[in-house]
Amino acid sequence: MTQIVQAGVDLADAQGLEATSMRKIGEQLGVSPMALYTHVPSKEDLVALMVDSVYGELYSDKANATNTRTWRDGLQQVAMCNWGLLIRHPWLLDVYDLRSLLGPNASRKYETELKVLDGIGLSDLDMEASLTTLLNVVQGAARDQRSDFESENRSGLTDTEWWAIVAPALEHLMSENDYPVSDRVGSTLGELFDAARDSQRSFHTGLELVLAGIEALIRPPDGSPASPPSAS
Repeated sequence: MTQIVQAGVDLADAQGLEATSMRKIGEQLGVSPMALYTHVPSKEDLVALMVDSVYGELYSDKANATNTRTWRDGLQQVAMCNWGLLIRHPWLLDVYDLRSLLGPNASRKYETELKVLDGIGLSDLDMEASLTTLLNVVQGAARDQRSDFESENRSGLTDTEWWAIVAPALEHLMSENDYPVSDRVGSTLGELFDAARDSQRSFHTGLELVLAGIEALIRPPDGSPASPPSAS
């Protein structure tokens, strides 16, 4: 069973989840697909096992989110661990029902991440919403990074090269006065990052926004409403 799951993970890492099939795994292991079905009933079951297997990579003794000094440090650790997992295994972004895949590693992941938020002044509902929002930010940035990488590979053009081709046509069709704010923001991004967007910067900015939002939700021990953020 372990060999089958690892072969599935290796194949998905190399070729993507859609290309992962029992036939290809059988070829890789030197057995027939029917022999695999005696251990794993379907591809859906295989994917569930693959997901739980890679979740086992998270939160080792050296990188445990519950061993940090503050909840902010803990959530930053959670975000970085999940970011690294998605970069190593981008096919996870194509598994859309992760919460229903409740294997032992997935359950340990959820427990570990919730513990970071436990006892800091959030309700149980706010804890769940905060964690979900954080993970959505990580997944969104990782999905953008994968999309940019695939677009560059497919077109053979970097962002800079693509914009050099497209920009003259856009300038002919539209005046910069038509969309002054988006033109200014887009120009700033282009000058700073030499690209239309920077997924890693989006990840870190999104993380800071989520942390600030959670801090605003935290209630003092007496149960009074949290103080609003001071105006700068």
